[in-house]
Amino acid sequence: MRLLATVTIPQTVWVWPAAILALAATGLLVWTYRRSPRNDPAGRIAFVAKLLGIFVLTTCLIEPLWSGRRAKSGANLFVVIADNSTSMNIRDPGSDRTRGEILRDALDVTRADWLAALADSFQLRMYTCDSRLRRTSDFSELTFEGTASTIGAALQAVAERYRDRPLAGVLLMTDGNATDGLAPSADPSGSPPIYPVVIGRDRAGKDLSVANVSVSQTAFEDAPVIVQADIEAAGFAGQTVAVELTDESGGLVERQTWKASKNDERQAFRFRVRPSRAGILFYQVRVARVLTDDASDPTASHSEATLANNAWTVVVDRGEGPYRILYVAGRPNWEYKFLQRAVSEDDQVQMVGLIRVARREPKYDWRGRSGEQSNPLYRGFDNQDREETEQYDQPVLVRLNTRDAAELQEGFPKTAELLFGYHAVILDDIEAAFFTHDQMDLLHRFVTERGGGFFMLGGKDAFREGGFDRTPIGSILPVYLDRMPENVTIPTIRMALTRDGWLEPWTRLYDNEQAERERLTQMPDFRVLNRVRSTKAAARTVVTIGGDSEEGLPALIAQRVGHGRSAALTVGDIWRWGMQSPEAREDMDKFWRQTLRWLVADVPGPITLESSDMPDGANDAMRLRVRVRDESFEPMDNVSVAVEVDQPQGQTLRLTATPA
Repeated sequence: MRLLATVTIPQTVWVWPAAILALAATGLLVWTYRRSPRNDPAGRIAFVAKLLGIFVLTTCLIEPLWSGRRAKSGANLFVVIADNSTSMNIRDPGSDRTRGEILRDALDVTRADWLAALADSFQLRMYTCDSRLRRTSDFSELTFEGTASTIGAALQAVAERYRDRPLAGVLLMTDGNATDGLAPSADPSGSPPIYPVVIGRDRAGKDLSVANVSVSQTAFEDAPVIVQADIEAAGFAGQTVAVELTDESGGLVERQTWKASKNDERQAFRFRVRPSRAGILFYQVRVARVLTDDASDPTASHSEATLANNAWTVVVDRGEGPYRILYVAGRPNWEYKFLQRAVSEDDQVQMVGLIRVARREPKYDWRGRSGEQSNPLYRGFDNQDREETEQYDQPVLVRLNTRDAAELQEGFPKTAELLFGYHAVILDDIEAAFFTHDQMDLLHRFVTERGGGFFMLGGKDAFREGGFDRTPIGSILPVYLDRMPENVTIPTIRMALTRDGWLEPWTRLYDNEQAERERLTQMPDFRVLNRVRSTKAAARTVVTIGGDSEEGLPALIAQRVGHGRSAALTVGDIWRWGMQSPEAREDMDKFWRQTLRWLVADVPGPITLESSDMPDGANDAMRLRVRVRDESFEPMDNVSVAVEVDQPQGQTLRLTATPA
């Protein structure tokens, strides 16, 4: 292969005489033919022939030299890079072959003579490029299944790999769809020449694609998972498109149709799903052109540029459960009965009860007891075991739904190992004096450090009336416990949703506004209210009493506190709602289930896994961060963590985490 050629005129004695002779002969020839009366085609041909003869004679006199340079075979390197990404499966308009098929034919060593010619003159190096650069021998490994097209990184890798070596150039065969951006090299002067061969056309063909899918989980019981998909249709104006949501077994969950009005249009679809089980679930959004009223065309490959973007798989984490909630009440009441009845229908939530049925008596009681040390509540019962009966200066507590005989045997937990095993704590009509200062500090840490949920219900011994002002528990409440003016009166205690309440799925029981307003109208008047004047800065009032958000008093308030969340319900007799009718009881049970689901929704476990994008983002790489904590939720040292990643192809990738 001749790369460069030049023409050289030697400096001989005949150069100037030949030039003068040529000019004189040309002038004489022109003067002679201008005076000749013949002006026919034969005369013109004779003039041109004589002029060429003068040029040939002059060239022979000066004797020009033709010189060229040819690369020494095998002395230099040449790199050929072929794009192996999935974008090469696109079929351009009017073509019966995909871009990948065209590229594969061009690189077929049995038919590509140009590759053999390159190999004769250079040391040929062949690579494929998708998420990373791979060496190949004959391009037979092209599968066009790469999930990325890191063209910029591949060119930089070649430039770095062959730095200070005789690299003649790089032949890049691609469709130009780079996923990492073609950033210029840090040192352009040292980069080899790049010869791009673009495969494909600029004009886009007909194509349906799932552009983006997002998943949001709510505590709304009827549809706790919302899948939103953005569908793009190019070249399908006037045609009907079907969008389907399927579960991991391939079963159809929901199907929606859409008639595109323009050739380039984007439409958002929302699917409301209530998974039948907990844990990790997989759903797939698929889009296809509708052929008939009840059939779609999932295999019409020639009607679209590609079918690779017609489906999107999403992951839904519904948690493993069960979520354990500790309910602490200062007296037996109706609230626990209805709460337990509502939770019993949710197999992912378990509520453990610790109910005080008798208060402790003073340490020094001058009434005669005749040596009796146990609480008078146990009088008249046989087999009074001193270890199982509270002393008269201790409260009498009843444990319900405990995991074993040892759970809560000593009352409210006194250590982090015991308390942090729960996901949420509910305090119902119990005063601050029931807890020691260490227990209140522990409950504060439970919310702010462990990330648990905290919920205080109203009652005569709750909030300010219970002495929680200026305590660690009061600091995590979403309301200030200031003294209310005595002249503030509320004629009726009726609930109303605020603007934030209408936007929160867990506070709404119906999916339409009219039904929700009817439900609020039919709710009874309540009689027990712990009045609070103001909420904290980060708190959101979702329900008020006696008017809207500006006029009414806060009734249901929520906020984020540290790593956890807390809520307060200032109404102390919600049970009246469920006493109206069977329909009202169903609404109240649904309200409790949704509220408790929200309370434990984001509570972390001892081992958490977080994923984030890598800073460079060249290969769509993800960084996995694993946090391992003990029963007290203190970071654990000197532990080994292994991570297994199940890939879609069925392969398992095993990773070993390194301490950060």
